[in-house]
Amino acid sequence: MTTSQICITAVIILYLCFVIFTGVMIGRRSKKSSEGFYLGGRGMGPLVTAMSAEASDMSSWLLMGLPGLAYLTGVADASWTAIGLALGTYLNFLLVAKRIRRYSVQLDAITIPSFISKRYDEKKPVIMCIASLVILVFFVPYVASGLAAIGKLFNSLFGWNYMLAVVIGAIVIISYTSVGGFSAVATMDLIQSVIMSVALVVITWFGISQAGGLDVVIENAKALPGYLSFFKTHDAVANAAKPYGFMNAFSMLAWGLGYFGMPHILVRFMAIRDEKELSLSRRIASVWVVISMTVAVCIGMIGYSVSKTGGIPLLTGSESETVIVQIAGLLAKFGIFPAIVAGMILAGILAATMSTADSQLLAASSAFSENLLQDVFGIKLTAKQTMLVARLTVIVIAVIAVFLAADPNSSVFAIVSFAWAGFGATFGPAILFSLFWKGSNRQGILAGLVTGGVMVFVWKFLIRPIGGIFGMYELLPAFLCNCVVVILVSKLTHGPSDQVRAQYEAYRKG
Repeated sequence: MTTSQICITAVIILYLCFVIFTGVMIGRRSKKSSEGFYLGGRGMGPLVTAMSAEASDMSSWLLMGLPGLAYLTGVADASWTAIGLALGTYLNFLLVAKRIRRYSVQLDAITIPSFISKRYDEKKPVIMCIASLVILVFFVPYVASGLAAIGKLFNSLFGWNYMLAVVIGAIVIISYTSVGGFSAVATMDLIQSVIMSVALVVITWFGISQAGGLDVVIENAKALPGYLSFFKTHDAVANAAKPYGFMNAFSMLAWGLGYFGMPHILVRFMAIRDEKELSLSRRIASVWVVISMTVAVCIGMIGYSVSKTGGIPLLTGSESETVIVQIAGLLAKFGIFPAIVAGMILAGILAATMSTADSQLLAASSAFSENLLQDVFGIKLTAKQTMLVARLTVIVIAVIAVFLAADPNSSVFAIVSFAWAGFGATFGPAILFSLFWKGSNRQGILAGLVTGGVMVFVWKFLIRPIGGIFGMYELLPAFLCNCVVVILVSKLTHGPSDQVRAQYEAYRKG
């Protein structure tokens, strides 16, 4: 190994040891109960809530997927997606956060499946079962995409065996998630969001200097047909501009709808100590997400110019998602201190990956051990047994994700976009109708959950390949179909019971 590689490796090892130690120490002080493990005892502050929500949201997609997309195709696809996500972040905090915190406390619900089930006073936990299965189906590949990002990082930088890197990443995440639960995950998310921010700033500054200045970056981008247009996209193979119409832009804006149905983000709102503090959380989260995604898109453009100067190789296909890794590797060649900084940047990518994977593992664990095992199948467990099952579930799900991450050529952006659509289209309408429509009933929500989940697969694999107007992102049509079904079925069946209506009125007055 070279001196720079030794420095980078040392920094990353120190960071991983810090993560494990901090997570374990927090876990030892955490409340030993289901609410303590899954919601941190509802004691999170506004800063931790905001940054934990955003760190668990952005994942390796922010530091790998988004810059890689901008590197290959220009600003259109990446920017419209970022705008949609920024709007979704703000509206989720504004419309959903306080309401779901208040209602979940009233219903004594600590997971999203239990919240929806209790909201409609289920006697037989059918909604609970379906919602839990949806979480398991979409979260396992989501976790796998994060582990794949870790594998790509170490493989592209050091030539390490891809699967070995994936396994090491999984072990680290399991170690503090299974011991510390939500408190450890949320605190680490705050720390990791700071590291991610530093990585974005340093890469931007260094990348511009290596490209020859901001003017050079802009000129290189202008030279590519459609690269800087919001209504055209660059085709690298043909070196030509491809049309990017209003429907494409609207489809990418629909990413914002996904926020209303993200279990690992919604539980952050449920975990805050006081709903009044969510106003401050909204401001912090909104500002951070706008700045971070803008910088990530710019890094993709900067990375292309660095490739043109010969500083890093010209990247194609899924290789483009390693653009930050490549720039960090270039930085490490300038001496020991730059190598240490490069190690911190790569630790930022690890942070982005782990801050999402840990939250998803926790949500998937709660869906199985809390909702399926105890609520659906009626298996009674003591508090100690509940904690043991929760931790074992985290380990099992992570192991499955490791096997799913075996393909090093898989696209982080593609996997995340599909899982995002799955959650947004199934849970999004259910959460919104639960919070805003007194007339929605159990039958409508149940039909909507099934419709949204099925439509994601149908549109993705059967309709979207047709192209044209049908080529839109599957989240939007599946979300709309879910909404229509909820309204129709709720109107055509018996309305909610008097008890459900009374609970809703009490929540609204609260």
